[in-house]
Amino acid sequence: MTKKSLLILFIFILFPALCFAKREHPEDSYRESWCAGNEGEAEVIMPDKTRCDCMTETHAIEFEFAGKWTEAVGQSLHYSLQTGKRAGIVLILESDSDRKFWIRLNSSIAHFKLPIDARVIGGGSGSNDLNKSGVLNNLRGEYWKKAIS
Repeated sequence: MTKKSLLILFIFILFPALCFAKREHPEDSYRESWCAGNEGEAEVIMPDKTRCDCMTETHAIEFEFAGKWTEAVGQSLHYSLQTGKRAGIVLILESDSDRKFWIRLNSSIAHFKLPIDARVIGGGSGSNDLNKSGVLNNLRGEYWKKAIS
């Protein structure tokens, strides 16, 4: 077999595996569960036809998997602009290694003094530790209300 044939075979075997890699749960299952439990409305259409993942009385919230935290920053700020509500991010941590993205998100929010309230959800042990902390221990939404008072 030639090198070119081996490369093509490798691509056909590896590419589908990468494209169809499974998450622990899809984003919408995290969003639906959290939003329903926090008196929010899921998938709210904004005036510019974008969709906010969850809207509570006080926050416009973006849900995102940990590795895509940078996208969540822009989207949450955009939803805040559209609604006049406080920007929120729920970062989905599915593994221990996802904790580094939580640190990056919060470091950026703090450094630039961004008007974003963030919390975590998911099965990563990092999320369990963070939710047990004094800052992020409430899963019923009071955190969002307290964050702006």
